[in-house]
Amino acid sequence: MSFKIRGLSPQTFSSLFRLSDQELLQQGAHRLVVDAKPGFPDRIALRDCDLGETVLLVNFTHQPANTPYRSSHAIFVREGEDHPFEAIDTVPEVMRSRLLSLRAFSREHMILDAGVVNGDTVEHLIEEFLARPDTDYIHIHFANRGCYLARVDRA
Repeated sequence: MSFKIRGLSPQTFSSLFRLSDQELLQQGAHRLVVDAKPGFPDRIALRDCDLGETVLLVNFTHQPANTPYRSSHAIFVREGEDHPFEAIDTVPEVMRSRLLSLRAFSREHMILDAGVVNGDTVEHLIEEFLARPDTDYIHIHFANRGCYLARVDRA
């Protein structure tokens, strides 16, 4: 079954990059310079940021529905990233070397199934979840820290 993985829209964060460090702190966000690779996975382009790049660490509501599963968590977004990752049947490299948690959601935004998998075999679990007719979409998280990574839909 074909699937599409999408990164976040850069427009969601563009106004934050114009803020001073103090203004960011007032909103619970931090500006950081990447000092390790891997370690700063950008949620727009879905790639590990390079040393010296600037990122924001922000709290992002990845599950905004008014259900018990409403959720937000810390994510990194890279300054100057203009194009979100979007590809069919392609898994970005940022996922391949990490332990991932997948959560299948219904149209009503309720969890139907969940699982943990090594990133180098993530397609299998994506296809298993999308084979369920009641699955509307999947969220992928980094399993170790629990941070939201990307959304998966049927292509």
